[in-house]
Amino acid sequence: MYAIIDIETTGGNPARDKITELAVFIHDGTRIVEEFSTLINPERRIPPFISRMTGITDAMVMNAPKFYEIARQLVELTRDKIFVAHNATFDYNFIRNEFRSLGYDYNRKQLCTYKLSRKLLPGLPSYGLSKLCKELHIVNNSRHRAAGDAMATAVLFDILLEKHPEGFVNGFPTMHQQTKVPIPDFLCNLPEETGIYYLLNQDHEIVYIGKSRNIRKRAVSHFSSQATKKALELATAIKEVDFQVTGSELGALLLESDEIKKHQPIYNRRQRRSFFNFGLFSFKDEKGYLNIRIDKTTNSEAPYTTFSNREQGREYLFELIGSFQLCQNLCGLFGTTGACFHYAVKQCQGACIGMEPAGDYNARVQKALHHASMPANNLLIIDRGRHSEEKFMVLIKGGKIHSMGYAETQQAQALTPAHIEDLLHPATDNRDARLIVSSFIRNKRVERTVPF
Repeated sequence: MYAIIDIETTGGNPARDKITELAVFIHDGTRIVEEFSTLINPERRIPPFISRMTGITDAMVMNAPKFYEIARQLVELTRDKIFVAHNATFDYNFIRNEFRSLGYDYNRKQLCTYKLSRKLLPGLPSYGLSKLCKELHIVNNSRHRAAGDAMATAVLFDILLEKHPEGFVNGFPTMHQQTKVPIPDFLCNLPEETGIYYLLNQDHEIVYIGKSRNIRKRAVSHFSSQATKKALELATAIKEVDFQVTGSELGALLLESDEIKKHQPIYNRRQRRSFFNFGLFSFKDEKGYLNIRIDKTTNSEAPYTTFSNREQGREYLFELIGSFQLCQNLCGLFGTTGACFHYAVKQCQGACIGMEPAGDYNARVQKALHHASMPANNLLIIDRGRHSEEKFMVLIKGGKIHSMGYAETQQAQALTPAHIEDLLHPATDNRDARLIVSSFIRNKRVERTVPF
């Protein structure tokens, strides 16, 4: 039996955000036999861009049940069933985190229709749910609503069952199953903590560097998941492993970025410049004015900062326009010709119609882009350390990543940023590092920040 599930949330971080809607369809391997759907009161405001995307508003969830009120029903409904979802880790982690806050350990076997689709339906241009619906002619009239997306996932699941009629109760066999490299004993000594790890070959050369919130689990996954030729080659090449515990996920990402550039391991793909799907870009038009746009991130151009979706980027662009008196038309928000609306209300100085000199306007755009790439000029970032008596810190000075390192918790609380600087070591300041730091600041993924 399978429980096909979809949720809507207030954001993308299970540790910070909450569920606003839940839908469950129970599937017996042949058809849907039971269903359950409800709005959920997240006990917090829903961000405007989320409401625009899902259609779920604060008013709609005001009188909806809170998660703890439907928790028992969800446990009973999914008991002894495989948890099925598209990008299952997202839905499962949110639900598991909600239960954890209630003191209950929710555990279910998982099955991801995104991963199954890649294996059973090869060659498609994209495996996102909306793109699959279009390719496979699956009707979904309630996109970005839990019941609509769960039903679409159920129809997709039926298609996948036709490709694999024996079902998925015992998992799904991967490619190269007969040639899997066994998991070596030396991986058992790795810590289950946040940090980076180095995979080395028989010549003691670093062939891969990775980051994880659980070093051992991630390193083991290179042996337990060998579904591609490249993954099998990497698993075969690994003869030893090294690691550095960072405690802080921010620290792990910064260290990983620096180490990949330093060692250039052969199995590391080109480092992703963005950790989200959309970025802030600029270009100069034929009249010499700098334009700003929100677009999908690629490896061909580095964004100034990144966002999880286009709406989040547009929200931030409105903030930049207000703070730096930028032109709405030149920021790509509205496709009107002639003067923008802000010019009519004297909030734009006329760059859209050539009234303001390009040099003057571009100077403000450059300031806005600098602010976007590093949201604070002077800032101390404090995050968890490698143990309970330690903190990881990053010092932003003059709008640049100046230094970082560790200090005892009491020192971090008592000393000023000027004194803490002596405890840290110089840090690399480049576009990739700024993207990492700015995204953590903007999404509040550190313990605290101290402006100075």
